[in-house]
Amino acid sequence: AGFLRIRDGENPLDNTAVHPESYPILAAIAKDVNIPLTEPTKLGTQLKQVDLKKYITETIGEPTLRDIIGELEKPGRDPRAEFKYATFKEGIQEITDLVVGMELEGTVTNVANFGAFVDIGVHQDGLVHISQLSDNFVSDPNQIVKVGQVVKVKVLEVNAQLKRVSLTMKTGATTNDRPSPQPTIARSNKPQVSSAKPAKILPKTPPAQPESTQPATLADLQRKFGKKN
Repeated sequence: AGFLRIRDGENPLDNTAVHPESYPILAAIAKDVNIPLTEPTKLGTQLKQVDLKKYITETIGEPTLRDIIGELEKPGRDPRAEFKYATFKEGIQEITDLVVGMELEGTVTNVANFGAFVDIGVHQDGLVHISQLSDNFVSDPNQIVKVGQVVKVKVLEVNAQLKRVSLTMKTGATTNDRPSPQPTIARSNKPQVSSAKPAKILPKTPPAQPESTQPATLADLQRKFGKKN
């Protein structure tokens, strides 16, 4: 009933957010200040000067009466908070339509420790890394963006095959800021032949035998120096 509006109804309050259960008390107040319910704006202004405490009941407290005054001051207003939508760029509907360097407007859909995801209208949210959220150092992405916020971004990198879109919110960002691709190593089925020369293999030298500590005999001396008559 708080959102229901009936224009030209039996009761003028039917076109306001005042709940029907508050009609009797409001009618009594209008009678006391001598202002008809058909003039809700004048009634709301007059109620500011009325002591509302004497109209408090078991079912209607002072906060409710304050809400009624606010409604009568602006009858027919939409109580919902204003929500701003991002304006998606015309002709950009798929991830393949994106081009590096393109400037877009989007809506933040999620905030994580490593950055923020932004809906730019291509059925795939782009990622603004924490290092790309601001020209200054950012320790907490929640200090820069929040869910539902409309932001302006620039496309840094697009990978349609992996469905990845890298974005930046830096004012002076260039395409050189995008992360460098990882180098790939070509693999071949042919055996790899090394061009380095093989190391020269030296023959093993037998360990030197320790000299005997026993006294030399005549036979030993003859073998060492030759037999002499």
